[in-house]
Amino acid sequence: MAEIEKNAMFKLSYGLFVLTSVEFGKDNGCIINTVMQITDNPKRIAVGVNKGNRTHEMIDATGVFNVSVLTEDTPFEVFERFGFRSGRDADKFAGLPVVRADNWVRYLPDHTNAVLSGEVIQKVDCGTHTLFIADVTEAKVLSDAPSVTYDYYFKNIKPKPAAAPAETGKKKWVCQICGYVHEGDELPADFVCPLCKHGADDFELVTE
Repeated sequence: MAEIEKNAMFKLSYGLFVLTSVEFGKDNGCIINTVMQITDNPKRIAVGVNKGNRTHEMIDATGVFNVSVLTEDTPFEVFERFGFRSGRDADKFAGLPVVRADNWVRYLPDHTNAVLSGEVIQKVDCGTHTLFIADVTEAKVLSDAPSVTYDYYFKNIKPKPAAAPAETGKKKWVCQICGYVHEGDELPADFVCPLCKHGADDFELVTE
């Protein structure tokens, strides 16, 4: 069988976005890296969302969402707020300005260069994720700031994980996506990062 190097996947170019929705009057959102234009006429996009996210459940139920295209000046706090905790336990929009598109879904007016509103027309089951294909119902440019890429995020925004203390006696495994640290003798093959929901393949052993 041909070898599959996990790092090869990191060579694909990705952006980073805040995907938002609303259900029963409650707003929520999450960080995603899969948004693509499918057709130009009519304008359609596709977004890939982890099924474990509360935002996934909301879009699956309501069929509406917004995509805030993040910029290179986005502070790490935004990624922490929308990517490292669950909307089931926290109000991710607490303290942020209330700005809604015509579909009544909130979006981020700051650190965002464009917002796209979508209405789902098709759902594709991709195992751990769903690909929502949607008609674009509204789109507007908010700034000329460059869009942030995954590569830029890793090199310039995401803090570097701290080295593991040698006296703990336990191995430390660091998620290469969000920096979460798992301690233990081994990392289970089915381990899923509790923050970003990536699997064991995206963890690396910290060596002194």
